[in-house]
Amino acid sequence: MAQAKTFTQSELDQVLRFVSTRKYALRDRAIILTSFWSGMRCGEISKLKMGDVLNDDGSLKNEIRLSAEQTKGSQARIVFIPQKLKDEWASYLATRMMKNRDIPFFHTDDRLGFSSNTLCQWFFWTYKRAGINNASSHSGRRTFITNLANKGVGVRVLASLAGHKSIAVTQLYIDTNDDIKRNAVELI
Repeated sequence: MAQAKTFTQSELDQVLRFVSTRKYALRDRAIILTSFWSGMRCGEISKLKMGDVLNDDGSLKNEIRLSAEQTKGSQARIVFIPQKLKDEWASYLATRMMKNRDIPFFHTDDRLGFSSNTLCQWFFWTYKRAGINNASSHSGRRTFITNLANKGVGVRVLASLAGHKSIAVTQLYIDTNDDIKRNAVELI
């Protein structure tokens, strides 16, 4: 099976411009950036509840504790949330009237949550309609891991952030290209 496409910043910007024209622009932007900036899997994003993301006082959490039921491989894990993603979530939450702890964080047209399969399809069609070919729901996760690796984050930290038990699996996510190789040899 082919690896998910790794996005350039230009391609991510292209998708974000496309979703800015859509009915649920802030939701769509938040979903995409959750994938690219947290490294969560599509299934994990679809299973987020308000209570996973919001503290009791309504503020956004700095880290999300995913239960075993929310993750692949049934292993609970912690997802660390960068400030820029919290800012995106705050903009999205301003569109939500209800913030009950048990409702889905990301809503569908009928205000219900996405299933894992529906959100996977949503990613595929959003990317395709935005003009990005060969992208999938895993593209954000792969881009997240690759970008951190290119900034010097060690593979053990990457594996932990990704929720991988094996660094060998994490290494498969790290993409390379000629620009990265050019920059690498300049370190000599």
